[in-house]
Amino acid sequence: MLGQMMHRPLSIIEILRFAAEIHKTAEIVSVRTEGDVHRYTYPDAYARVGQLANALQDMGIEQGDRVATLAWNGYRHFELYYAVSGMGAVCHTINPRLSAEQMVYIIQHAEDRVIFVDTTFVPVIAAIRDQLPSDLKIIVMTDEDHMPESDLPLGCYEDLLAPQAANFDWPELPEDTAAALCYTSGTTGNPKGALYSHRSTVLHAYSVVVGVGAMLSEGARVLPVVPLFHVNAWGLPYTAPMVGASLIFPGGALDGASLFKLMDAEKVSSAWGVPTVWQGLAGEIANQGRNPDGFNSVVVGGSAAPRSMIEGFEKSGVSVCHAWGMTEMSPIGTQGNLPVSVAASATLEERLDLQQLQGRRVHGVELKIVDEDGVPQPHDGEAVGELYVRGNNVISGYFNNEEATADAMDADGWFGTGDIASISTDGYLMIQDRAKDLIKSGGEWISSIDLENVVMGHPDVASCAVIAVPHPKWDERPILVVVPNGEARVSKSEIDEMLLKHVAKWQLPDAIEFVDALPLTATGKVSKLTLRRQFADYQLPE
Repeated sequence: MLGQMMHRPLSIIEILRFAAEIHKTAEIVSVRTEGDVHRYTYPDAYARVGQLANALQDMGIEQGDRVATLAWNGYRHFELYYAVSGMGAVCHTINPRLSAEQMVYIIQHAEDRVIFVDTTFVPVIAAIRDQLPSDLKIIVMTDEDHMPESDLPLGCYEDLLAPQAANFDWPELPEDTAAALCYTSGTTGNPKGALYSHRSTVLHAYSVVVGVGAMLSEGARVLPVVPLFHVNAWGLPYTAPMVGASLIFPGGALDGASLFKLMDAEKVSSAWGVPTVWQGLAGEIANQGRNPDGFNSVVVGGSAAPRSMIEGFEKSGVSVCHAWGMTEMSPIGTQGNLPVSVAASATLEERLDLQQLQGRRVHGVELKIVDEDGVPQPHDGEAVGELYVRGNNVISGYFNNEEATADAMDADGWFGTGDIASISTDGYLMIQDRAKDLIKSGGEWISSIDLENVVMGHPDVASCAVIAVPHPKWDERPILVVVPNGEARVSKSEIDEMLLKHVAKWQLPDAIEFVDALPLTATGKVSKLTLRRQFADYQLPE
């Protein structure tokens, strides 16, 4: 028997329409690449989103077409989120930190029709233009007065919008219609695409709102330092309008001093981002001798937050929520808000013991850990296994990549995260290690195997391995361990020159160490566990 209730498809554009009607005074404040600060309200944004959708339609963009972005956090990027998905197309956000090789790959793989770029990134596109489809349209996200000089045929964002009407006939789309595409380089080989739907995006927004509570509510002023080009800024472009919170977009200035100044001026109440950003902010707070005006909560994700950082914020009166997730999970899977009973009665040390964990699952996400044979392990805080997830916000496969999909999913349809973890009886997730030898530097993944594959092409290298070593700012940095091929010792500059043809500069190993042989496992594979133990106390060069 079915219930007798109306069925209305979940729709992303309905979030913004709701905000425009109900939360009329909440703001979107943006530090622009033009050098000034722009502000407007959700009704203003909704009107411009309608203009943008009309402009895209006039450009020939149809339902299912991919529209790419290469931009900082700002109001125009926010407008693209809603106009593109609202009209039934797919908003494909591109991480500008990718190497040229990876960027070309994902633009080609996604089959993007048009790319919207901030002025900052026009040179990035110019450098790879001859490797991109000849019919790819390029629109610069600025006005006519600030258009950059370039040999490329560039369109102007504001000129596109100017003649268009604010009203758009938004189609009623099936809720499983594709809405956004985000590629992850968190695995070896080519980046893999997570294709989100309207349904998954709206349900993820509900889950986050319920999970983080007062940190995201009507009247809150939220600073997304987590980029709009990276896993949908943890869902903030959707959750903030839903609850009536204001969004304060920082643009490209993410150093501690710039963030402090913006947060202080705009009375930011909650800030979201990776630990490396908060280290810079914490330093500026120490310099100023105070918190930014109104600042009371921070959400930390992307990589593990140091206990000392959490303690510093908590002692200054800023509540810390430690979250965990993946691109493939939309991305938030857990949140670390403490239960009211614990927050009220626990000592600081007891609270920190919980806050340094990865939190408890949000509603709609299920977790399981399995042993090497795929047998589920108990959630007792002791058993350790590979972490699998499932839920309405979790991918069922990678975009146009059957091989990667087969590797990622188990027989019961759960997604394998590649993390090794334990789960306590109270539901707290504890990430123990990564099953694959990835390095997470400043919240971004570095593939050790990709680096090794390139380095092995050097004639003076017999074998090599890339491992992570601790770093006080970036959490982890890669070092290269080389077995020489003969007496010659390859220089770091030679290795860097080879790698820069394939990876971004920030992915380069920080140092090279030479050894006589690499330790092997019983199956003949390089034992990176042994290498990590060997270099556990390694001091990186200044």
